[in-house]
Amino acid sequence: MKSKSIIELVNKIENLIPSNGEDIKDELKANIKMLIEDYLHKLKLVTREEFDIQQEVLLKTRLKIEELEKKIKN
Repeated sequence: MKSKSIIELVNKIENLIPSNGEDIKDELKANIKMLIEDYLHKLKLVTREEFDIQQEVLLKTRLKIEELEKKIKN
């Protein structure tokens, strides 16, 4: 899961590491990003794209149900 706020958090932590530790900085940045993504995955969050797709499916289903209800009433 990529998000602007997650990337900003990782960058803030990265800036706390001395500039002469590039190898450590890259490894730490990757590890922190992985930890945050794992934590968010455990929360069972969905991406915006997944949410939008499900919202569209729900709308189509609702419209189909309304159409079928009208047919039953007539």
